[in-house]
Amino acid sequence: MKKEKILKNNKKEELLEGSMAIAKTVNNLEPNVVSAYPITPQTHIVEELAKFKADGKSKYEYLLAESEFAAASIILGASAAGVRAYSATSSQGLLLMTEVLYNISGLRLPVVMTIANRAIGAPINIWNDHSDAMAIRDAGWIMLFASDHQEAANQHVLAFKVAETLRLPVMVNVDGFIITHSYDSVIIPKKTDIKKFLPKYSPALGTYLNSKNPITIGAFFTPDKYWIERKTIHRDLDYAKKTINSAFNTWQKIFKTNSSPLSKLNTGLLEYIGSKNAKKIIIAMGSMCSTIEEVLKQEKNTALIKIKTYRPFPFEEIQEILKNKEQVFILEKSIAPGSQGGPLFLDIASSFKKEKPEITNYIVGLGGKDVSEEIITKITRNDTKKLVNFL
Repeated sequence: MKKEKILKNNKKEELLEGSMAIAKTVNNLEPNVVSAYPITPQTHIVEELAKFKADGKSKYEYLLAESEFAAASIILGASAAGVRAYSATSSQGLLLMTEVLYNISGLRLPVVMTIANRAIGAPINIWNDHSDAMAIRDAGWIMLFASDHQEAANQHVLAFKVAETLRLPVMVNVDGFIITHSYDSVIIPKKTDIKKFLPKYSPALGTYLNSKNPITIGAFFTPDKYWIERKTIHRDLDYAKKTINSAFNTWQKIFKTNSSPLSKLNTGLLEYIGSKNAKKIIIAMGSMCSTIEEVLKQEKNTALIKIKTYRPFPFEEIQEILKNKEQVFILEKSIAPGSQGGPLFLDIASSFKKEKPEITNYIVGLGGKDVSEEIITKITRNDTKKLVNFL
């Protein structure tokens, strides 16, 4: 039975499955076109959106595609025609979209998509890790990572605002099953609050296909022009950090959700949780940050940097925090075979030009392997004799 609680700020707190929380939020964002192909563990999101449409609770066009490639192509076309478009996928489905994902960013289309993160086969595995997102991290999309149900809901509102402000696509990553299929308390952003933050989508004439004002998009570019476009996307993604932080601050004032009691810094890019004087720092993304936060209640000399925006990567912000820190533990749910560490580790290590703290990389949770409080505690206490970096 669904539990509802009215809070002092007149917001309704509900006990919801993560997928339902995301679907309800997307519905309140009023996209014009939704297209997807079902794949575990994303399926509940698009099932709920389809049900909203069937029950007359939404006005968007809902198109069930014959594949993920087709779904991505449909939302590309919808966005190119000047309307708000949304999709969701996971794992192999995301990889099947890869060609279209590059086209969406290259065409500067403000599409938003949810990724229910799941391991990539073979061998076949349906459980959570971040291999799928890391496989397309250079596709030119802004990439957000949620640690819990409330953050997942809020990041979808933020995603549409940032996408439509910058004309860049945004994907919101939520850990498959851990968030999508579990239940937690969450406040769904109301349409009235969203409209204060996100105006009706009305792209400028000349930025979308219109028979009354013909334009060409996706034209053939020779080498002397192609590199300029790629550089522009790279530059604008880096600039997006300011927009993400600004949008996050504005949304916080409107929606007023609470940060962690241990939070010392909370922006659109990252959150610092724990003592400012902590000498040990854990850096992580996604749902395991909630587990790490529980460990910090006992490990007072350890703090957490929760990465909320992976692309663009907050290099400068991390460098500033890591000044005078003695040890850094990078925990990540992905591996970069043949390299010197995982993708998150490589990003952080490359940001230091000279001196850097002692950094240890732990590849954890691959294929859904549990990342327990006990394992995290052992890492923070350097009690890893019985552990290997692959946990």
